[in-house]
Amino acid sequence: MSVAAITDKLTAGGRLTRDEALEFYLQAPTSLLGHLADRVRQRKHPEGVVTYIIDRNVNYTNVCVARCKFCAFYRPVGSSEGYTLGFDEIFAKIEETIALGGGQLLLQGGHNPDIPLEWYEDLFRQVKARYPAFRLHALSPPEVIHITRLSQLSVPEVIQRLIAAGLDSIPGGGAEILVDRVRKLLNCYNKATADEWLGVMREAHRAGLRTTATMMYGTVETAEERLEHMFRLRDLQDETGGFTAFIAWSYQPEHTELGGEEATGIDYLRTLALSRLVLDNFDNVQSSWVTQGGKVGQLSLAYGANDMGSVMIEENVVRAAGAEYCMDEFEVVRNIESAGFVPKRRNMHYELLGDPVFRERDVPRMLELAVARNDGRAGEADDLRAYEARSAAGRRARGRA
Repeated sequence: MSVAAITDKLTAGGRLTRDEALEFYLQAPTSLLGHLADRVRQRKHPEGVVTYIIDRNVNYTNVCVARCKFCAFYRPVGSSEGYTLGFDEIFAKIEETIALGGGQLLLQGGHNPDIPLEWYEDLFRQVKARYPAFRLHALSPPEVIHITRLSQLSVPEVIQRLIAAGLDSIPGGGAEILVDRVRKLLNCYNKATADEWLGVMREAHRAGLRTTATMMYGTVETAEERLEHMFRLRDLQDETGGFTAFIAWSYQPEHTELGGEEATGIDYLRTLALSRLVLDNFDNVQSSWVTQGGKVGQLSLAYGANDMGSVMIEENVVRAAGAEYCMDEFEVVRNIESAGFVPKRRNMHYELLGDPVFRERDVPRMLELAVARNDGRAGEADDLRAYEARSAAGRRARGRA
């Protein structure tokens, strides 16, 4: 089908097939992709509001056995640079987040063999006891799978135990590209196959949780595989309706084993626009200013995005690969308003919470993202000694060698 015919089909509200999406992605002008994606955004969000969330991305450990080739963040078991945060450190981060108007923790980390399921349960229960209204958006599908392997429990059992402890929703990390050929080349197949990632999300939705979906593109995948990722997400959303939003970001090559070049800003905008056209059953598409910077993030609002994502407060994974963009609430709101939209705070379920916090009370400016530990200290916190370690290095560190 020609670009003109596909355009007519989209304008009439038709649904793209895989072949049509590929033809459109390869042949349509960038301006046309953006125009059509923006029309979908307008249809889904006619009120002219662009949302954002104030939360904190806490990477509780960088110790990981997965060894993905695209990751500059992880450290192997026993590394002198490995760390695992303690409960008190996490509580302090929550209190800082609340002070800045935030109400959620995005909690993700490495696949650390020395952190058992009970650690997560105890942490979640203590967070809910101290901060009852605070939300836990935690543990990507590969982390859930890692916990099932350590605990010898099924995915539904682990999810139910985490929900009982206080889990509110699951982030879409670890998706990369949902094609096993790509996952094998990136060395992330063993941490989660495409079916396993989708399976965790299916079980989470069945359990009543809402989740996000992501895509890291620009490594070794083809255009066809990038689209296969989107269509697999669309199929699951047709089945469960459990995804709240889609987020795409470009691979950050610096300091990684894989190396290579970062995709261009035009590639990002084309991919973003196509995701809005393919994922017609997703209500929300986020801008990825964390990898693209504030100006491309702002331009995303003309290419299908209706959400500026997270103020974030803290970030460690993307920073390790060389990207250090920072925007506090003031900057996020300025970018939204300069693009002609009305900024509104939201929660993970995309329920509106109100106007910008800094217009209601004094909030300190945040000119750089926080890190896991301000002093750069490695090592695991003392409270981990209460839990059984599985690795030889972990047992030695806890005096149980």
